[in-house]
Amino acid sequence: MERIRMVFSGSGGQGVITAAIIIAEAAVIYENLVAVQSQSYGAQARGGATKADIIISDSEINFPKVNHPNLLVCLTQEAYTQFSPTIRPGGFLITDTHYVKTHNKVAARQREISMYESVMDTIGKPVVYNICMLGTVISMSDIVRPESIMKVLESRIPANLVDINKKALELGLKLAEPFKE
Repeated sequence: MERIRMVFSGSGGQGVITAAIIIAEAAVIYENLVAVQSQSYGAQARGGATKADIIISDSEINFPKVNHPNLLVCLTQEAYTQFSPTIRPGGFLITDTHYVKTHNKVAARQREISMYESVMDTIGKPVVYNICMLGTVISMSDIVRPESIMKVLESRIPANLVDINKKALELGLKLAEPFKE
């Protein structure tokens, strides 16, 4: 298995850190992989810059930070401006068309996806935006199975929110289909 280095970036309140924790847990608990996850965020509870690093591998990980991700998600313009130059050549750069206007030329496969608007049109609640993004990420990376993500969600969230999160995950998987190679 290829070691995958991911960065999820956006602003506080978008669920970037929660999504990173969920994918790392799914990899370790249900996929028998090794994962590390770290995070940084601005001083504000909501609206400040947020970044989560995730490394998933089938062997030991010696350094927990990601300097050059092979998968980068930018959910705000600020995150895109700051982190898009760090993507590894040939990696995936995923942005949300609602929040990000791409302009940088990078040696990566750029995927501009309407995640936020799709969540609002289909589900109507932005609280599951991060789970839709997670569905897109796992579809493009094939690093963990959707069932593993659902098992983590079922263990972390109240039972009455499982269905809406499942819909968001499935929406993210569907949004990524046209971009799969």
